[in-house]
Amino acid sequence: MPHRPLRFQTRRSILALLLTLTVCFLFRIFSGSPLPQLSCLHSFRRPQLSDAVSNQGSLSVPEMSSKWKVPLEVHIMSKCPDAKTCLHDLVVPAMQRVFDKVDFKLSYIGTATDQDDGIACMHGPTECLGNMVELCASQLYPDPKIYLGFTMCMTEQYRHIPERNLVEDCAAEHGMDFDKLNECVSDEGHALELLRESVERSANASVKVSCTVRLDENVRCVMDGGQWKNCKNGSSVDDLVRDVGKLYNATNS
Repeated sequence: MPHRPLRFQTRRSILALLLTLTVCFLFRIFSGSPLPQLSCLHSFRRPQLSDAVSNQGSLSVPEMSSKWKVPLEVHIMSKCPDAKTCLHDLVVPAMQRVFDKVDFKLSYIGTATDQDDGIACMHGPTECLGNMVELCASQLYPDPKIYLGFTMCMTEQYRHIPERNLVEDCAAEHGMDFDKLNECVSDEGHALELLRESVERSANASVKVSCTVRLDENVRCVMDGGQWKNCKNGSSVDDLVRDVGKLYNATNS
């Protein structure tokens, strides 16, 4: 059963909320104290990007190409166990093989409320904050082969998002400057605006389930309740890689 969304404050108190979130984030970052935990699926071993990893720990960046790339967008919630399964079992291993053929994007699912300028996240304010951290990572390090790895690292221990040790360890593992991430999230209004834009993007695509994988702007597969759904052409890594290749070759041939 879905959790009832927890909403942020009204327009009149949005600034106060931002300041509260900032203080809360900085306290968690510098104290390392635990956040409330949710129930969790059993742990997975994070897939390694060994087949195409550079000495810096991220996938090597391909040369610029004028060829059209297939839009591949994944819609998630940072504290959702289905997002963990989806990234681990499908998205990350597929990206190892098609990163040079896709225009990849991670978007986040929530609820934007026009009446009070609020944002609701299914798993509560800590999820909204986790979404902000990951969105800041994608803005500061726009190469998806870097920020996807960071997001996978965070999602591996989603119950602990956004504790200091987790953010620091994942940032270090993927060559990110922790202080820059902290500065981005602590910037009043900026991180919340990133979240709002991402949530609105998911809403405009009529995506409500984490995790939803869209290929060429069409729903390709959905991980919901621990099961793959709406995967017309199969849910395996090979299936997704095949479909990307067909679209890429058909347009660029």
